Amino acid sequence: MNLLAALAAAVFVYFAVGYIVGSAPRLALPVTRRRRDLSDAQIWLIQAGLEVTPGKFRLWSLGIGVVGFLLALAVTGSIWIAVPPAFALTFLPRWFYARRRVRRLGEVLEAWPDGLRHLVASVRSGLSLPVALEELSRNGPDGLRSAFARYPTLAQVFGVRAALEIVRDELADPTTDRVIEVLILATERGGALVPDILHDLAEATSQDIRTLEEIRTNSLEQRLNARVVFAIPWLVLVLLTARPSAYREFYQSSAGFVVVAVAAVLSLLGSWWVARLGKEPDEQRVFGGSTSGVRL
Repeated sequence: MNLLAALAAAVFVYFAVGYIVGSAPRLALPVTRRRRDLSDAQIWLIQAGLEVTPGKFRLWSLGIGVVGFLLALAVTGSIWIAVPPAFALTFLPRWFYARRRVRRLGEVLEAWPDGLRHLVASVRSGLSLPVALEELSRNGPDGLRSAFARYPTLAQVFGVRAALEIVRDELADPTTDRVIEVLILATERGGALVPDILHDLAEATSQDIRTLEEIRTNSLEQRLNARVVFAIPWLVLVLLTARPSAYREFYQSSAGFVVVAVAAVLSLLGSWWVARLGKEPDEQRVFGGSTSGVRL
């Protein structure tokens, strides 16, 4: 017992002296399996701000579709007319959180130039880059504060490199990949060149953001028109069959089912084709997998 107490005291003194003199020992635990433990679908949900499993997300989406089917059936009195709205509502959460994910990742992307300039100012004021990154998680731009919220804890437990790699894997964005890789190299080998490296990186990232914004602005009107053209015929159909009439009687028949089925197939095919024509080319990630094509 005395030997164990002496050993514990020696370890405590070792750590205490290290923190006092500013050279505390680094506790680096292996995290090489962390990325593989998270599926692309789970990372997609994390990026969208959801702390649920893909299975629960699919179950919720299916429940919304069932509720939509029952409501549409009560309004129109036709099973065949109730199916397309229910189908659309089933994919509504996927669409909503896809938009939210794009917005959150866009906020991170737009915050990188200011965040990098924040790091440059911190380094030039005398802080080391690891400490400057911790400062970024507290006082940096909003998008990066949320992305780096866990960085200080991760850095203390796993080390700076592993913490940055975890942030990179959770964001899973090509631009962030490049920035994080440069930050890793800068923390390990940058030396006196760190401010200049970060400044050049901020300028390059700003140029990337301007180019992406121009591409999205040019294609915005076409995307809106395609969605309106897809939705309006089905809204008109629901309104026509909301009351007892010849329209409702027709669409409750087998001939009405054929019309609805053919229209649904053509609408989905047209929507898919327009989305494919207007899709922005995805930049391939070099330092990780891709979550752009995840199916939930």
